[in-house]
Amino acid sequence: MTTGAFWACSATNEYGKITAEQGKTLMENDSSIILVDVRTLEEYVSGHIEGALLLPLASLSAAAETVVPDPQATYILYCRSGNRSGQAWTLLKQLGYTHVYDMGGIIDWTYGTVLE
Repeated sequence: MTTGAFWACSATNEYGKITAEQGKTLMENDSSIILVDVRTLEEYVSGHIEGALLLPLASLSAAAETVVPDPQATYILYCRSGNRSGQAWTLLKQLGYTHVYDMGGIIDWTYGTVLE
């Protein structure tokens, strides 16, 4: 998938907000996209989207360089309902990450989850 096609998906929203359906399609078409769950460890182990990295919002600023070290990579963020993923989007943009998208809440993800 080309960067242009990725940008076109969210061109109508300058804040990088995408739907669960758009996120799923993007991840299916570009294996380099990194999915990040910004919920707590307890929420993550109770069910998360397969392949998602855990980076809780509460530790995002301190742990971003370790968990998501490449500020040029493409990241899709999600939480439970969309509030924390929006906050995480803002923090990562402030830290210099350039391709960050907010997919909102796992409550809108109808494609299955895994337990860990």
